[in-house]
Amino acid sequence: MGKAFKFGDNISTDHIAPGRLFHLRSNLEEFAKHVLEDADPTFASTMNKGDFVVGGNNFGLGSSREHAPQIIKISGVQAVLAKSFARIFYRNCINIGLLAIECDTDKIDAQDELEIDVKKGVVKDITKNIEIEFSPLPDVMIKLLQDGGLVEHIKKNGDFNLN
Repeated sequence: MGKAFKFGDNISTDHIAPGRLFHLRSNLEEFAKHVLEDADPTFASTMNKGDFVVGGNNFGLGSSREHAPQIIKISGVQAVLAKSFARIFYRNCINIGLLAIECDTDKIDAQDELEIDVKKGVVKDITKNIEIEFSPLPDVMIKLLQDGGLVEHIKKNGDFNLN
């Protein structure tokens, strides 16, 4: 369970990983201290491990830099929920082991307590006592997420065997 931090539409990779801090790309732990700083300057200092980023449409648009989902994950965010994702950002999330779920985020407000059941395809808003359905993730994606992403999966299994 974690709190929702709500963002709007068109949150770009530059909002997530500010380009002016490009010199921190070799120090992702430090870069993570600035995650989403251009969308909410207080986010990194007020969120807790296990909290959620909740966006609107087209979350993660812009450059395909992998640093954006990496620093979200490093900051301790449990999952990113959005109405829609930029395709490369979504794929980068799965590849690095960060859960990204497309669902109707209109009913979720900032600070709502959330839980996710990935297998059933349900976001539970504990605060409002409602459930928001999403298409359950394919088993292959769940396996990649459980293993910590594509690279960790290959290290663990020696190949791309998802059985």
